[in-house]
Amino acid sequence: MTTRIGIIGDYNASFEPHRATDAALTHAATALSLGIEAVWLPTTSLDAPDAIQSLASFGGLWVAPGSPYQSMSGALSAIRFARESGLPLLGTCGGFQHVILEYARHVLDFSDATHAEYDPYASSLFISRLACSLAGRALVISLQPGSLVARTYGATSVTEQYYCNFGVNPDHSATLASGDLAIVGSDAEGEVRVVELRSHPFFVGTLFVPQLRSQAESPHPLILGFLNATQNDRNA
Repeated sequence: MTTRIGIIGDYNASFEPHRATDAALTHAATALSLGIEAVWLPTTSLDAPDAIQSLASFGGLWVAPGSPYQSMSGALSAIRFARESGLPLLGTCGGFQHVILEYARHVLDFSDATHAEYDPYASSLFISRLACSLAGRALVISLQPGSLVARTYGATSVTEQYYCNFGVNPDHSATLASGDLAIVGSDAEGEVRVVELRSHPFFVGTLFVPQLRSQAESPHPLILGFLNATQNDRNA
């Protein structure tokens, strides 16, 4: 049986994280002996009538890097659908950033929460420009013991590669931590780098780009965990 994986993002073949996303899914699916069909879903397509309900035909959603998206509303609607329906979701880099926005808007009731890439002068910036760019850097991340992400890695300290210039606005970290979206990964300065939704089978966001570290002979553990969750959901 083939599992369809929806990749939320505006595909660009010249963008390394997009090529790496396709490759990483292949690595993990091969290791797990799974048949998958990866389908890129442009963010603008998710604004069409009934588009969001069609996501129920997918086993899981991966919100890919590459923001600003052509349609922020399309990306946020897909994330909301996965959060509310229990559909496994992995958001990386820009995907992580939009997971934060969706949660801030629709759970924490910050209806004007936004991202500095779209409006740098907005009054409620949950995603702001980093004081120091992380693009091209590999850094150590501490994971919360017992968290889903730590269990998936089998470790509480990992080194991962970044591709971004934006992250969680430190002014809103405490507000974010007040909800069910748990901060389970931080860097040496204590900045938010990984989140997971406690009440969800698999709803994980990472500011880093795990697909850049995946190899055919060594699939990334988070991507293995994501694909395994799509099977658990299917067989529930």
